[in-house]
Amino acid sequence: MIELTQSDFDILEAMKNVVDGIAAMYGEHTEVLLHSLDVRDASIIRIANGHITGRTVGAPITNLALLKLSDGHDVSDSYLTKSPDGKALRSITTVIRNPKNEAIGLLCINSNIDASFQSVIRSMLPEVIPVLDSHSSPETFARNNEEMMQSSIEGIREKVASDPAISASKKSREIVSRLHELGVFDLKDSIPMVASKLDISIHTVYRYLREIKSSHPEG
Repeated sequence: MIELTQSDFDILEAMKNVVDGIAAMYGEHTEVLLHSLDVRDASIIRIANGHITGRTVGAPITNLALLKLSDGHDVSDSYLTKSPDGKALRSITTVIRNPKNEAIGLLCINSNIDASFQSVIRSMLPEVIPVLDSHSSPETFARNNEEMMQSSIEGIREKVASDPAISASKKSREIVSRLHELGVFDLKDSIPMVASKLDISIHTVYRYLREIKSSHPEG
């Protein structure tokens, strides 16, 4: 271990959101923590779901973490450990390095494999789960820009069409406005595609965009 610089601490600070994000993704049965490898105080500087091992910020680095640090692999194979209260854990340790290739931290993930399957799945699901059919999803994983544009157009058109506060004569302009806010018109061939999908002329799309830009001047 080395004495970390302010630049090293800045890197570790930026990693704290990664800890929170992984924990949010995998739920309450997965502990995620960030170790500082500063020689003056090698300890946990961020932890999520610490109830799994009973640790908090400031807890010291473990002997096994030190062994993983010295085995020459920046991403360990998964391994089995036990929590202080006997829970079986599936763990993985990742070394965090600075631009000088010096190890400055460890990102550790410990999943409680004794938890029931139903409880694990429940903890990983959103609090409110929308009913999705085969044609709808809050996020579309497009394979190219054309698919992304088609998905964006269809999604916004459905929202605008179902909004009774928007009159029928203004729905096309509202769709164009929302697509403009998303940045869709920065993509190649977006205007002809929007015109075709909305069954309006390309000139009409250009007119809507001029009106939108003039009513919201930049700067």
